[in-house]
Amino acid sequence: MAFLTMVTDGQKQSTKKLKFSLLRSFFNFKDSFDSALPNPCDTPLLRKTFKTAKGISWTILDRDVVDEIIFRTNHSRNRLILELMARGGMRVGEFLKLKAKNVHGRKLILSDPKSGNRPRLFLSLKK
Repeated sequence: MAFLTMVTDGQKQSTKKLKFSLLRSFFNFKDSFDSALPNPCDTPLLRKTFKTAKGISWTILDRDVVDEIIFRTNHSRNRLILELMARGGMRVGEFLKLKAKNVHGRKLILSDPKSGNRPRLFLSLKK
């Protein structure tokens, strides 16, 4: 226990859990060859100490709330940002990479999306 706490001191809980899992897996693997050496990580105290932290639950906004936020935005630049992100599913980084060459007529095409896939059509405006 002292070794694990020393190695993981000051790190996030997820990093502590990962190191504990790796060490426990190592001893489980070693146990298949040498059963005389018990797994020191197989104690309830260690499992409780290095358990995974609870995840953060996200609150999703309703479509009406998003529409209201966009509608109440007065600055045209901010409204455009919100429209592209909400309607087109664009990420902040993708929006920041936009250039005039990405606009083709009434279409907005991002040539290098974050996902690494082929170019992505974000918006096709209709008259």
